Parts: sequence; C-alpha cells; structure tokens
Amino acid sequence: MTRLAQTAGLNDVQREILSTVRDFVDKEIIPVATQLEHRDEYPTEIVEGLKELGLFGLMIPEEYGGLGESLLTYALCVEEIARGWMSVSGIINTHFIVAYMLKQHGTQEQKDTFLPRMALGEVRGAFSMSEPALGSDVSAITSKGVKEGDEYVLNGQKMWLTNGGTSTLVAVLCRSDEGHPEGTAPHKSMTTFLVEKEAGFGEIRPGLTIPGKIDKMGYKGVDTTELIMDDLRIPANRVLGGTTGRGFYQMMDGVEVGRVNVAARGCGVAQRAFELGVSYAQQRHTFGKPIAQHQAIQFKLAEMATKVEAAHAMMVNAARKKDSGERNDLEAGMAKYLASEYCKEVVEDAFRIHGGYGFSKEYEIERLYREAPMLLIGEGTAEIQKMIIGRRLLEEYRFQG
Repeated sequence: MTRLAQTAGLNDVQREILSTVRDFVDKEIIPVATQLEHRDEYPTEIVEGLKELGLFGLMIPEEYGGLGESLLTYALCVEEIARGWMSVSGIINTHFIVAYMLKQHGTQEQKDTFLPRMALGEVRGAFSMSEPALGSDVSAITSKGVKEGDEYVLNGQKMWLTNGGTSTLVAVLCRSDEGHPEGTAPHKSMTTFLVEKEAGFGEIRPGLTIPGKIDKMGYKGVDTTELIMDDLRIPANRVLGGTTGRGFYQMMDGVEVGRVNVAARGCGVAQRAFELGVSYAQQRHTFGKPIAQHQAIQFKLAEMATKVEAAHAMMVNAARKKDSGERNDLEAGMAKYLASEYCKEVVEDAFRIHGGYGFSKEYEIERLYREAPMLLIGEGTAEIQKMIIGRRLLEEYRFQG
C-alpha cells in the first residue's frame, strides 16, 4: 500500500474489500489493460471477475442480495479500479447509478424485480439523459413518452450511453406532458422510463435500435453508443417510481452520486500516472544520474503527489457527506471539478517525465494521456460544476443587507 491517498477511519470490512480490489487490479487488470485498450476490446474476463467479487452489488442493500456498503466504500473501490483501467470503472459506474436510482426512487415491485439480479451482475444498467443537440441543457430534451392505454410509446434519439450495447436495463429520461398542463416548467414534465432490452447492437427489440459503438479518442473497451426509439412500447409499470414528472429530480440524484465516482476515477488515474512517473524518473538516466535526482523533476513529482492527495481528500469528503444523508451537490461538484482537472495535470506531468517515450504506445502513460480528457466532460463539464458550486455558495453566503 502506498503512502498517498490513504483514507482514515475505515472499518475492517472496508479495508478488506479495498485490499481485495487492489490485488485484483494489480493481477488481473493492469497487466492486460493497455493491450485490450489498443484493440478496443470489451474486458469480458475482468467483468466476470468483478461479478465474482460482488462489486456489481456493492451498494445494493443486503435484502436484495447486495453487500449494502456505503458510497465511500464504493468510491474507494472505483478509485482502485480506475487506477488499473478507467474504462472498467465506467462499466461499473453506470450500472451503479441505475441501481442507486432504483433503490432511492423505484416502486417496491421495481426493486424486487431488478435489484437482486443487478446485485449478481445478471442485469446490467445504463442511464440516458443526453441527446445529440442539447449538450448540458437537460431541460431541452425532445425525446417523448406518450401514454396509450397500459403502455407508453417512446420516441427520440439519445446520445453517449456508456454500456449502451452490453446493458440490459436502461434508465431513459423523456419528456412526458401527461398530467402536466401547458406552461409547466420543463424539468417538472420529465419522466424516467426503465427500458428492458437484450445486449447487442442493431434493432434489439421492436422500436429500439443501438446503432453501434462510437469510436473515441480514449475510454475504449467500454461501449459508448446512441439509442434510437421509434414507437418503442413499454408497460406503464416501468415508469421509475410509478409517477410521471419526477424524472429530472431522479436523474439529478443519480448524477450527484455519479459525480463522486467520476472524482474517484480522476483520483485513480492520477495515482497511476504518479506511480508511472516516479518509477520512470528513477530508471531514466541523464547527465550521469537518474532524472529523479534533478531538482526540476523532484519539483514536478512534489506537485503531482500533492494534487493526488488533495483530490483524494475532496472525493472522500463528498462521499461521506452523501452517506450522512446530507445534501452534497456542493462537495460533489468541487470534488469532480478538482479531481478531473488535477488528473489531467498529473497525467501530463507524468507524460513529460517520460519524454519521447511517453508518445509511444508501448508505454502505459500514452493510454492515460488519452483517457484523462473524458473526465473533464463526463457527468458535467468543469463549467457546469462551477455553476453548481457558485450557486450553492451564494445560497450559503447570502448577503444580509
């Protein structure tokens, strides 16, 4: 165990879980991650190993077959997994968000139907808010769900689904005007629909098409897709929570915990970049000595380590705030913003330490250099985080004049 990014106050169970996950990452993920990433190959064996460890049910309550652990435990596991390969943490994270939304907002029938199978990894989750033309403006979604008898008919095009092809349950946010008079605020006329499907690509059920994987700069291995609904019919009992008009709040609750986990991913990638940089600096010689003995490199290592430590501390604070039952959008926004920015900077510094070799696909840092930018935009850009942080600060520090 390294000196950096330690977490005080963990119990024996948490420490045992983290030790097990770290061993799995060192033995099963790091040795094959770069090879799989270069082939853009889905990590089937790794995912099966995570299922055996119970990580797909880490936060699902014990009554549904999960481990019933805290958000903090989950985030620390994500940090370890991202240290090995960020794409694997993405596979887990989207599944976790859907399970969390079901736990917090689902009807009893929905919980009984999905959570036990999600805990085993038999049902795999994805969630879908974004669309091709709206970016961060969730209120502008055009996908729509219209009630017809005991069914809803869904139409629209969604974008940027992580696990879009491999998932079997997708939480989809659509506009639903039923019961909401004209002039209702957009965020009060949105509904989350639970769409069941088979894994795969193409028209995978009548009215539902997953066109194929989007080719990306990094974040490979995990499938990122579009989702097209053309008169897709689903039962009325697949409205999350059983009531329309609550979808925006349900999704934002899921994204809030998702931001903690994106921060955890940033911490994990930054840790790995530091490990690679500090190791290479002690092996590479220039001017008759290891470059680690040059003051310029020592300064760089000092800055990198400090950023790793600071990002980890903020991520842990945000997770503990949510676990306490308190509102944590301020802390989650700060953690996501800082961890993703620091991750980019630490990775770039490790890249610079590697010199020309950092540009070679033979070295792991090249992969990290392409992966880090995704964290700058995932679960809300830096600009969105700053808007959230600024508004919350003005609520907390309202001028009394």
